[in-house]
Amino acid sequence: MISVSNITKAFGTVQALRGVSTEFPERNTTVIVGPSGSGKSTLLRCLNLLEVPDSGTLTIDDAALTFPARLSRADRAQAADASTMVFQSFNLFPHLTVRDNVALALRQYIRRNRDALVGDVTGSATELAQQIAQDRLEQVGLADKGDAYPSQLSGGQQQRVAIARALAVSPTYLLCDEPTSALDPELAVEVSRVLIDVARSGQSLVIVTHDLAFARRVADRLIFLDEGVIGYDGEPSGFFGSTDPRIRDFLAIFEI
Repeated sequence: MISVSNITKAFGTVQALRGVSTEFPERNTTVIVGPSGSGKSTLLRCLNLLEVPDSGTLTIDDAALTFPARLSRADRAQAADASTMVFQSFNLFPHLTVRDNVALALRQYIRRNRDALVGDVTGSATELAQQIAQDRLEQVGLADKGDAYPSQLSGGQQQRVAIARALAVSPTYLLCDEPTSALDPELAVEVSRVLIDVARSGQSLVIVTHDLAFARRVADRLIFLDEGVIGYDGEPSGFFGSTDPRIRDFLAIFEI
């Protein structure tokens, strides 16, 4: 499990997180919502040390890091092994096929973590990477696109490739930062459906989103961040039915 205790993070004079404490249980989908600039993406990036907290404690399984801290390569590797990020932008290599994009980072990972990979896998690192890549493309509904290039795909399909690439290394947690925000509504729906299927498979997910309809469908629990402080942490029904004036004002923006 990943948890944070009294995490703070500032960027210059802007205090992004102000003593945030919560936990992210495994095999659950936690959705983080809130207004722009509330600290949602910063909190997500702190979970795998893409952003290093200024103070507080990050605990991954039984290993606790208390900040400020000088991080070792092992500290960063543990965070990277526990979670993989899916960003707003797809970050695919245009000169590689879809399958090779998914397999690229796998080869080195396989050499270090072969025993942790899921499924009946055999062969060299390159062969194994290609095999796993094809399996993950099938998982996101793109089994027939392995030989295509990113430019031949829609934005929604490219984001699904990015999800397949993240899933390929068998992370305990999949961290998604606004995975549908760069897409038009129709393509956003197809990516949302894939993430709902991934969640139902038992994958641990932490998702930052502005799409409250999607949040309502996929979340096991929901965190509302406002000005770097948690204003709600619990079941989605309690959030959407809240009488708290700040939450009601936020939901009113979306006519909920």
